[in-house]
Amino acid sequence: MKIWRIAIYMLILLAGISGLFIPVQQAESSGEGELVYVIPVEKEVERGLQAFLERSIRTAEEEGASHIIFEVDTPGGFVDAAGGIASLIRNAEPDTTAFIVERALSAGAYISLNADQIVMAPGSNMGSATVVDGGGSAADDKAQSAWLANMREAAELNDRDPVYALAMADRSIEIPELDITDDNILTLTPGQALEVGYAEEVLSTREEVLSFIGYEDAEIREMEVTFSEQVARFVTNPIIVPILLSIGSLGLVLELYSPGFGIPGIMGASALILFFFGHLVAGFAGLETVILLGVGIVLLLIEVFSPSFGVLGFIGIGAIMGSLVLSSYDTSMMLMSMFIAIIVTVVASVLFFKYVGYNGPLKRVVLVDQAGNDQGYVSADTKSELKDQTGTALTILRPSGVAEIGDERLDVVSEGGYIEQGRKVKVVSVSGSRIVVREVKD
Repeated sequence: MKIWRIAIYMLILLAGISGLFIPVQQAESSGEGELVYVIPVEKEVERGLQAFLERSIRTAEEEGASHIIFEVDTPGGFVDAAGGIASLIRNAEPDTTAFIVERALSAGAYISLNADQIVMAPGSNMGSATVVDGGGSAADDKAQSAWLANMREAAELNDRDPVYALAMADRSIEIPELDITDDNILTLTPGQALEVGYAEEVLSTREEVLSFIGYEDAEIREMEVTFSEQVARFVTNPIIVPILLSIGSLGLVLELYSPGFGIPGIMGASALILFFFGHLVAGFAGLETVILLGVGIVLLLIEVFSPSFGVLGFIGIGAIMGSLVLSSYDTSMMLMSMFIAIIVTVVASVLFFKYVGYNGPLKRVVLVDQAGNDQGYVSADTKSELKDQTGTALTILRPSGVAEIGDERLDVVSEGGYIEQGRKVKVVSVSGSRIVVREVKD
């Protein structure tokens, strides 16, 4: 019954969120003639943003847009996602404008440089594009060299002086006219960007940008991030992925060792559903990954309730791990996330079993009861009446042998030492068939 409840819960939750897959676009105003799409580039640069921009640019191209305005406000993000977004912008069929409404830092500066032209709002800034690793330290020379090459290429794409792009990423480059000396990173204000040719104009509003590019009478359509895409952007973040996998695996493991269908199972199932939902929306996973996951779960359940000496269990675990890897955009990142999840699950499970115990469905297939003398379990009836009686050793006791106690010949064991045949012995303890005797000194 418990398994059926889990399956029903997952189906209901999936049905409830399935409607969120439908992308939405809104028309801000309408008119005859040209069509301009406005696409926001907001928050952190990651794979979820890349998936949203890919959908948005494809929609603009299919609708025959003449121009795309990217409204940029981002503190930066991940280099691999920035590279994918830059490629989308460079290869877009319509002309493109990056309108920096507040900040285009780090990866945001690189993305903006790939647009055909750049317009900045008063008070905005662009630059500070150094590369750091996951720990916040400067990246190694190889990564830094590749990033500098990307910044140079993006600047030269529209005939901009690459020295300023390089100064955004390399502290060693000095630009005295902008007061950039050794150990400083270049961040351009709108006036500075206009002066060095990194911005075509400084404008305050979208309407002014439309007038500047010659589309003030065009129909404007604004792409918006749907709720499902917001969820996808969150759950595909490389920091969130190992957390979700840890919650999912730990929750399902603890559910197997707890009665009823409770909080661990709900948390575990929800975490895994969110993981696959986000990766499906982002376009990283397909239906085949969900099918592979389902096959893995079914095989594990069969192994639990109809053991096959571990064969089906290992295949099921392999199928689940394969579905996770196939749904990822970065295999190495996913393997690391899975490793973290396994470590967290093992450690937390050991602590849980040690201090809480378990009382779930696996108790039906795992023997946990113990039968010992302290619980009153013995292998034969205890002849407690023999205690303190005396008799004679009929054989040498070293330490076991035969003694006559009363009118019975009994198998006995000495308390610890060697006892000669014919010596007088006394029963000191009886437990089931075990009779312990001690030699009686004259």
